[in-house]
Amino acid sequence: MIPANRVAQPTAALPFYLSYLLIPLVWVAASLGGWWILLPIAATWYLFSALDAVLGLNTENADLQTTDAQLTWYKIITAAWVPLQFVNLFALIWVVSDAPLTPLEKFGVFFGVGVMTGTVGINYSHEMMHQKSRIERFLGDLLLAMVLYSHFRSEHLLVHHRYVGTPRDPVTARYNEGFHRFYPRVLRQSLLSSFAAEKAMLARKSLPWHHLSNPFWRYWGLQLIMLALAIALGGGTGLLLFLVQAGVAVWQLELVNYVEHYGLTRRHLGEGKYEHVLPRHSWNAAHKASNWLLINLQRHSDHHYKPDRRFPLLQNHAQEDAPQLPYGYPIMTMAAMVPPLWRRVMNPRVRDWRRRYYPDIQDWTPYNKGATPLPR
Repeated sequence: MIPANRVAQPTAALPFYLSYLLIPLVWVAASLGGWWILLPIAATWYLFSALDAVLGLNTENADLQTTDAQLTWYKIITAAWVPLQFVNLFALIWVVSDAPLTPLEKFGVFFGVGVMTGTVGINYSHEMMHQKSRIERFLGDLLLAMVLYSHFRSEHLLVHHRYVGTPRDPVTARYNEGFHRFYPRVLRQSLLSSFAAEKAMLARKSLPWHHLSNPFWRYWGLQLIMLALAIALGGGTGLLLFLVQAGVAVWQLELVNYVEHYGLTRRHLGEGKYEHVLPRHSWNAAHKASNWLLINLQRHSDHHYKPDRRFPLLQNHAQEDAPQLPYGYPIMTMAAMVPPLWRRVMNPRVRDWRRRYYPDIQDWTPYNKGATPLPR
């Protein structure tokens, strides 16, 4: 257990600031073009995979008695990122739109920008949307508006955390459901389910869906502002570049969503009720470097067990309590893009998980609702 006074030290938070290195990398790509456009991609996926292999696992846990006031250096990481991403995203749109780069180079630069706004921006918005502070939640809304995925906040808080591991959760990837089938399904269903959840909340207050308290008005307004700003700074090219990074960012998010719960289900108790969410219902990864980049997102088992716990306090769960991924998210998300490889790596682990935690369940068909039947 890491004592609270050690957790509170600035040096303890320093490794989590590594994500800020992506900002200069996207500028190098924009300035030099050519093969340099691959730099942000190589750093995010390959460099951190290599660092995971070298640095190994981090299974230490912070003292849960650490107070919120002692986490100032960690809260700065997520809050300060918002204005930095905003300025750099739109400055890059302004610069790259008229830069002497080929269309392919411009696309490559903003593919890298999307890796940054997805891997870091959406991840930081996820951290802040779970906090009680209205300021932090609004900062999270700004990050999501920059990638045109504002409804993720409603979907994540009202649908995913409530129904994770059940057929009612669009984001829980079914056993044998490849990513290329999961992705279009989740894009459609998460938008519909998030709107339905907000509409149902308003109905319980005897209010119509179009009442101004519906957060979708805020979502749509912020997204329109981002689109208008992209057009003002870069015209049609600026709009296309903005859309490229938004598309890549959302793809990055849903790749991670796919990995986090693939094939894991909660026991059905009858009458539409399921057991309480436990650490066993999320894949856990203790890889040190990628947890620095992703501010402990890979300690996902604990996040679902205690959703309001700030990232430096998330606990690592061992094999006895939670299923373990063989590699960190960078490698696992790349594997997810190749369904035969993914099934070869993960399906045996899902079957082992079923035998370990639910040896009495013989028929898993009801838990696979929405998946495409494939050979076991």
